Order: sequence, then C-alpha cells, then structure tokens
Amino acid sequence: MINRTESESNDDTARRIELSNLLKHILIQRLTLRVRVDQITNDVPLFETGLGLDSVDALELAVAVETEFGVPVTDEDVTELQSINRIADFIIKRQAGQGKANA
Repeated sequence: MINRTESESNDDTARRIELSNLLKHILIQRLTLRVRVDQITNDVPLFETGLGLDSVDALELAVAVETEFGVPVTDEDVTELQSINRIADFIIKRQAGQGKANA
C-alpha cells in the first residue's frame, strides 16, 4: 500500500519532470535556440559558459515565465533563473505562494 506522503512525492516528481521538459521547449522556441531538448540538462547554466544566453534572453525568459506560468518575475528574480532546475524551483515556490494567498 502506498501512503499519502509517498503518493504526493511521486506526484511532485512527475510534475517537476513535466515542468522541466516544458521549460526546455519554451526556451528553445522563445529564444530560437539551435539545440534539442535532450541537449539541455536540468543543471546546465543558461548564461555565459552554459547555453550562452545574454541579458536580452534573460528578459525574454522572465516574460515567458510570467505568461506561461502566471507568476510575476521582478528584476531581482531574474538572477534566480540560472538553470532549468532553478527556474522550476522558482515557479513551484511562487505558484504555491499564490495558492496560499488565494486560500
């Protein structure tokens, strides 16, 4: 028998995988990157030595997160969006906060 905590953990893992894949697709499409989804690992740095994104790309990424996931991104928040994992953490945290604020 699977207990509730284990089931929630599996749901969280599945959601995180889905979110990560969606973020990769959004990055490729919005920033017109010439890479495949499977070439972007979840921890690769998006800026400088990683994928080589620049400050204009960072702004487009912030807009994409706002429009696709409904979470506001401030100028200060952009510094947190350094990898797929960090963007996923940011979105999950903000969406959880919005749910509590609306409850």
